[in-house]
Amino acid sequence: MIKVGLVDDQQLVREGIAGLLSLSGKTEILWQAANGAEALEKLKSSSVDILLADIRMPVMDGITLVQKLRELGITTPVMMLTTFDDSELFARSLDAGANGFLLKDVSLEKLVHSIESLVSGGFVTDNLMLKKWQQEKTLPPVAVELTDRELQILRLLVGGMSNKEIMRAVFLAEGTVRNHVSNILAKLECRDRTQAVVKALELGLV
Repeated sequence: MIKVGLVDDQQLVREGIAGLLSLSGKTEILWQAANGAEALEKLKSSSVDILLADIRMPVMDGITLVQKLRELGITTPVMMLTTFDDSELFARSLDAGANGFLLKDVSLEKLVHSIESLVSGGFVTDNLMLKKWQQEKTLPPVAVELTDRELQILRLLVGGMSNKEIMRAVFLAEGTVRNHVSNILAKLECRDRTQAVVKALELGLV
């Protein structure tokens, strides 16, 4: 059972999401918070496997929450949920260290799958938002040299696959996949998979 922390300033929305996730039988809402500051307090006494956080909230918004978590060295995956189809919020969320970004009209099936993917180390985002962001962004010249195998694995990372899923997709040992991922991070000068995905998209590598 995946332990979830749910952060949203609208109680009705929180209860609705919590009720839907309870139907999946795969997640447990460990606690709920009305803003980022409250979530940080709850995390001190009750850790979770993943945070689902609204972006726009009073006191402390979702983006600031992610920034605070990463500054504290807390690597808990964070999925940003929003009603706003805003490419700037999308970019700021990923830059802050969020691991995923979905609009709140997502289906329960996709939400649960996305939660499982993030907990496994994957990256998830709304495809329409990603396309909109790429169209609006001016791509810099590509100056990164990756092998064909590294490019293949990078594409799978962008697709949200975990190391084990990549291992099965490309028929390599998990240790070999980890080595390739490490090489990709080093060449892209990124600290983690999420940064690597964002940079790959910015550079037009995938």
